[in-house]
Amino acid sequence: MLAPAQQHDMHTYLGLGSAPDAAAAKLGEPLYKQNCAACHGEDARGAQGPNLVRSTLVLHDEKGHDIGQVVKSGRPEGGMPAFPNLTDQQIYDIAEYLHVQVENAANRGLYNSLYSKQRSQTTGDPTKGRQFFAEHCASCHSATGDLAKIADKFPEAAEMQERFLWPASREPRRATVTTASGQTISGTILKIDDFDVSLRDAAGQMHEWPRDQVEVKLEDKLAGHRALLPVYKDADLHNLTAYLLTLK
Repeated sequence: MLAPAQQHDMHTYLGLGSAPDAAAAKLGEPLYKQNCAACHGEDARGAQGPNLVRSTLVLHDEKGHDIGQVVKSGRPEGGMPAFPNLTDQQIYDIAEYLHVQVENAANRGLYNSLYSKQRSQTTGDPTKGRQFFAEHCASCHSATGDLAKIADKFPEAAEMQERFLWPASREPRRATVTTASGQTISGTILKIDDFDVSLRDAAGQMHEWPRDQVEVKLEDKLAGHRALLPVYKDADLHNLTAYLLTLK
């Protein structure tokens, strides 16, 4: 279990809000199972409805505010009914349950590896790490390009893991939207969730569309890192770390 300060640090790295309320999440679990699981899956990772663990709306929700608006009003155009009978407290509890699922996905099996006392050592296999890198990382990074000599900057195993697991980014999120007519508009994202997207273009004009009527290409440089968090096995972490430590 992460200490409060460590929870805060992890959420900062991932671009998430405050650490979830564990007591509320426990109350929210049966409410989620009863009202949401049929569409979004028992573990919120998607079924007929979208994966909520990777939902932008859930990731950026604070205390059920954004989630509550969708739950109470529904999204008829997307096939989601309204749940007007759920109280604000119940929605808050459901939201905290979802935030716990996000944290579990982000932190699954990573804490012991990241905060190991043997910070300068790793038990990984660099050859297997190179293979993992080629399969999951090489489309964005290069061992002889942006990652050349990265081991000189991050010589300790735990420090290296922290760098590739939770790289901080403070750049505004950007996207390019392609409409049904083929028009493309790029700009800074103002809002994006499973149902709507809005952005401000270079001229300062705001645009907004239903999400299912346009194609959205996110320019989130950390999206690949977040997507890998639930994929990593403990061996992958050690192997990838061992390989990156050879890049001197």
